[in-house]
Amino acid sequence: MSDQINEEQPEVIVENPFHSARFKPLRKGKKPPKLIAVVHQSGCTGCEVCIAGCPVDSIELVPGPNPDNPGFQQTVEIDLARCIGCQNCSQDCPWETIMMYQHEDSYTAWANETLKSELYIPESKFTSLVENFDLLPKKEEETNEA
Repeated sequence: MSDQINEEQPEVIVENPFHSARFKPLRKGKKPPKLIAVVHQSGCTGCEVCIAGCPVDSIELVPGPNPDNPGFQQTVEIDLARCIGCQNCSQDCPWETIMMYQHEDSYTAWANETLKSELYIPESKFTSLVENFDLLPKKEEETNEA
C-alpha cells in the first residue's frame, strides 16, 4: 500500500481584467494600506450602505444567483487592489459583516469569506474570457500596421 496523500490542488484565482471596476482609478501611494476591508458575504444583505461611504469607490455589487433577478440575494465585495483602509465601510455596515484585516492577512480572509466574486475569478473562467475577447474584431489601427 502506498502512503501517498492525494490532495486536490486549489483553483487559482486571478484578477478579472474585464470587470468595469478596472476602469476606475488605482489606489494612490507607494505603500499599501496597513488595513484592508473584507466582506463576510455569508452575512451580507446587499443593502449597499457601505457603497455610499467608500471614498475611493472600491466596493462592487455582486449579483445574486438568479440571472433573471440579479438584485435578489445580491452581496458586495471590496476591490482589495483599490481599498485604502479608511474603515468607513466597516463602521457603516449595519450587519457588521465588513472586517478590517492586516494587509498581509487580507487575501487569506478574502478567500475564506467570499462566496461569489466578480472581481477575482477562477483561472479557468479567465481563460474562457480571454478566448472570447480574442474573437472580437481588432481596431483598424492594429490591422493596418501589420
